[in-house]
Amino acid sequence: MLKFSKKLLYAIEAVVDIAYNSAGEPVQIRDVTNRQGVPQRYLEQVMQRLVREGVLKGIRGPKGGYLLAKERSKICVGDIARVVMEMNSDEPPTEPEEPVAAGPIGQQVIQPLWLEFQQEILRMMDNITVEDLTARAFRKGIPSDAYNRMTYSI
Repeated sequence: MLKFSKKLLYAIEAVVDIAYNSAGEPVQIRDVTNRQGVPQRYLEQVMQRLVREGVLKGIRGPKGGYLLAKERSKICVGDIARVVMEMNSDEPPTEPEEPVAAGPIGQQVIQPLWLEFQQEILRMMDNITVEDLTARAFRKGIPSDAYNRMTYSI
């Protein structure tokens, strides 16, 4: 089930941060947490899962960190959401399950409608790429470490 959890929002933010700030160099998780204010404890597990699912690439060593595993234009927000949804389904629930409709209208009309909403949201997420989000960040004038590292010498 699709939930707009902190974990999902932080995962999207982290992937976009990596795309926006990497300039081909690995981005360390502490840099993401410092720039975005995302708690590191939320990110560690999700970053590992994003590596396993082929969204990110993990680089070991003192200058290691994370890079996108594919081009920005090939990673969509839906990819990230599905990884987090899968993670959430692996974990025991920490809050009560969403109520299940009791009556025939709820079961046969409302719940299927709710699932349609969720599928439509995922389709919308599939149409937004990490490239789209980094372009938005650039237009908003958000500073990028990638641009600070670029040299213009010939």
